[in-house]
Amino acid sequence: MNNIIDENFKFEANRSNLKISFERISFIFFIFFIITIIFTSKTIYLGFKKTNQTQTLKEKEKYRASIMDRNGNIIAKTVRVTNLGINPNQLINKEKLLISLKLIFPDKNFEKEINGKKFFYVKKKISPAKLEKIKLLGEKSFKEEENIARVYPNGNLFSHILGQIDTDNNGVSGIEKSFDYELTTSNKPLKLSLDTEIQYLIREELLKFQEIFNSYGSTAILMNVNSGEIISMVSIPDFDLNKRQDISDKKFINRSTKGVYELGSVFKTFTLAAGLQQNVIQEDTLFKNLPKKIKCAGRTISEYDMDIPSSLTAEEILIRSGNIGSIKIAQKVGLENFKDFLENLDLLNKIQFDIDEVGNPIPFKWGKCKLATSAYGHGITTTPLQLAKAYAIIANGGYKIKPTLIKKEKNLKRGEQIITQENSNKINEILRKIVTSEQGTANLANIAGYEIAGKTGTAQKSIKGKYSKKKINTFASIFPISSPKYVLIVLLDEPKLSETYIYEYNDGKKRKIIGTPFNTAGWTSVEVAKNIIEKIGPILAIKY
Repeated sequence: MNNIIDENFKFEANRSNLKISFERISFIFFIFFIITIIFTSKTIYLGFKKTNQTQTLKEKEKYRASIMDRNGNIIAKTVRVTNLGINPNQLINKEKLLISLKLIFPDKNFEKEINGKKFFYVKKKISPAKLEKIKLLGEKSFKEEENIARVYPNGNLFSHILGQIDTDNNGVSGIEKSFDYELTTSNKPLKLSLDTEIQYLIREELLKFQEIFNSYGSTAILMNVNSGEIISMVSIPDFDLNKRQDISDKKFINRSTKGVYELGSVFKTFTLAAGLQQNVIQEDTLFKNLPKKIKCAGRTISEYDMDIPSSLTAEEILIRSGNIGSIKIAQKVGLENFKDFLENLDLLNKIQFDIDEVGNPIPFKWGKCKLATSAYGHGITTTPLQLAKAYAIIANGGYKIKPTLIKKEKNLKRGEQIITQENSNKINEILRKIVTSEQGTANLANIAGYEIAGKTGTAQKSIKGKYSKKKINTFASIFPISSPKYVLIVLLDEPKLSETYIYEYNDGKKRKIIGTPFNTAGWTSVEVAKNIIEKIGPILAIKY
């Protein structure tokens, strides 16, 4: 009996232990199951999140903010594009596909690529219309690649200003380079001071006269003399920003900012301004018995016009563009004072600007002969941008300004005044007479209603350290001179004479001249500037 009880007891005890063990295993399994689900879910979530973050970072890395002109027109934009490629090894009927591709892309020949073995792009940034035609071919070997690309709606129009980006979407020149950080870290568009309509009209005139005078290149800068805002800056030849091109050829430099030139007689304005500012002359100071030639360090300096009178006032020296008279004024100013004056105008050293492509005026050692030649713009170099800045200071009452391509939202305070208002007014009046008087070198620019003033400069081009017969012809103009607002610099690089161009004077006499009589700024750059101002003047009057 006792044995039976013991056996029953043992039986019950084992059954209970099994039950407890099963429940524990189930519970542990359940816990592990829940943990596995949580862990798996977390892993999937983190993986998904990481993938999304990677994609977002990649897209953010590629994205560049838009660039706009002063009126809100987009001139550079990042867009989504499709690149279409193909692997020749996967093709079934190459001959049939070649015929089809020729119909869709008549200007391209894919025979070499099709018969190769490597993957190649049929078309990058393919248009939706052509992509649809490709899809209708039913060729499965085509590969579509979604990407982000930089597009420039105006092609060549702002090429030297906007600059280029590389294949990794990094700015390598122009605004794209100097504002690379701002464009890649902000969605806010960068607003420039440029006007697309004005830029287009000026470029068209430069291209037109490029053919007429067969020049090697040209440039024009339109700047507000009070704010320093650049409304237009064109350099020819230019290039299409939508095509990544090798622009290492020097002919593609930005002549406005990078080109360093001897600019000739446009410097005579600064010589007169220095004389007035130093109070060593007045505009009516008479210089008697001026020689036609002088010698300095064994070299002869001559008047460009041997018929120029021997006695001239300071005003007449500038109007008639006298070399010897300008030297006499500079000698009265003195070497150190003259040098300091040019430095105050920021003509002698490299200046800070919104793009990196800025030229450095060639340094030289000052002396008596260098003072003499610099007085009439010989043997001294600068950039058209610096010339524009200096003429803006002359025109605006003598206040320093900082040239800029960025639209200013607020009117900034005027800079240091380095020329008195009185002297600024005097020089402006004389520059006006250069256009209005018969003796002036820029009377072709005498357009009724625009009040153009300015100074011409014709210089021999230095090639490999020697002066050649090739010219740099420049006209620095200010308008309207009664209340100066704009400076326009027009420079022609190696212009030639035109035998067929018809010049029309705007002095009411209806005079016409066929053919370019002299290869000087008065017959080339002045004519270009006149045509530009006639085109843009009405727009400027309405807009600004």
